[in-house]
Amino acid sequence: MNKIKISIIGAGSGCFSLGMVRDICLNKNLQGSTISFMDIDAQRLNAVHALCTRYAAELGVDLNLEKTTNRHESLQGADFVINTALAAGHERLKEGYHIALKHGFRFPGSYHILYDEAFWINFYQLRLMESLTEDMLKICPDAWHLMVMNPVVAGTTHILRKYPKAKMVGLCHGYGEVYHLADELGIERKDLTYEMAGVNHFVWLTNIFGKGDDQRKTLLEAAKDTTDARKRMLNLFELHPIGDTAGWTGALWPWWNNMEDAGLEFWKDDPNERVHGWDSYFNFVHQAMEDIKQQAFDDSIKLTEIYPPNATDELMIPLIESIAFDIPRVFIVNVLNTNEFVPGIPKDFEVEIPALCSKRGVQGIKTSGLSKPLLLHTLRDRVVPVEMELEAYEKGSKELLIQLILMDRWCTSREQAESFLEEILALPYHQEMREHYK
Repeated sequence: MNKIKISIIGAGSGCFSLGMVRDICLNKNLQGSTISFMDIDAQRLNAVHALCTRYAAELGVDLNLEKTTNRHESLQGADFVINTALAAGHERLKEGYHIALKHGFRFPGSYHILYDEAFWINFYQLRLMESLTEDMLKICPDAWHLMVMNPVVAGTTHILRKYPKAKMVGLCHGYGEVYHLADELGIERKDLTYEMAGVNHFVWLTNIFGKGDDQRKTLLEAAKDTTDARKRMLNLFELHPIGDTAGWTGALWPWWNNMEDAGLEFWKDDPNERVHGWDSYFNFVHQAMEDIKQQAFDDSIKLTEIYPPNATDELMIPLIESIAFDIPRVFIVNVLNTNEFVPGIPKDFEVEIPALCSKRGVQGIKTSGLSKPLLLHTLRDRVVPVEMELEAYEKGSKELLIQLILMDRWCTSREQAESFLEEILALPYHQEMREHYK
């Protein structure tokens, strides 16, 4: 049995790392493999490493679990690199949100301001993606880079354009909503076949079958006379939105159905409460890490009782198994639209589609595509702003950043955009960003 090495960058994200180790422990092909945990935060790194080491021991699984704060060391001999890192922490994202609200922006808004793809976070994420890719091309050029960190849409587009030799694929767990839909339809996973198409965080279920029977009409029938927001989107476009596509975590698209201060008719939700939703999420993530720090070194706790050994729905480990051991499977991935997998999206832009993954690599499958209205919404609300942001990033153009901000629904003047940007750039930890955008 071939033993492989998996490097996890940003391993201090305890939820991700433990979930991956749990999936590895349940995968016989990967037993005996080396897992290298890498994070610049030694305290978080030590806690996650200790927790995962104890977890594997409780299950009696043979894994070589390493830890390091040195990225080059972690990449040595790696066959796969999983990047889950957040270069600029949640506190920076949160502080930016409150500045945006002060300047008149609000939910529902755009992905690049009131969402976790905010431009002041993306700057550091893109920097990290570039430096990691350059390191991999030098140290482990044959390794596959599984990019889980956001922004998947801008990151996949930028990295695969700039580094055409990079073996990189973007992954997102939003696709998993299809399993909830299958449960509603009474379809077991073994009998489920489906197709999705779009760009990351703007993905639509284009086909769904149960035992070969087309279930789209059943979905449409179930969506009639309902107040459920996603089902109403299905009624509007005859395709079901998936993941973050239509919900408060996805910038509350379509914002044009919730534009009034008290206009809750469509979403049955108060958009002003969304900032509290994000605050709750940040608090949850913080508490999860605190729990891991406490559990990791408490020998009286049986970890497999807290975290039962059940496989997650994350794609990373099954995809690694498919490539490493030539077990062909179809996964939902993010790649460039080189072969017009989604007709109408630019060929050098990211798309989220099914792909056949095996020893031959990641081979995109052409989809039936999106309807014309949905394609136009995709281009306006996702493709165009991301292209503007990448152009601003590549040219170091402050003016183009202002143009990006002006695209937001709630931006009503250039003065508003400029004052918002100046306050973001003035934050003490944004010196690198200030120097870049001149």
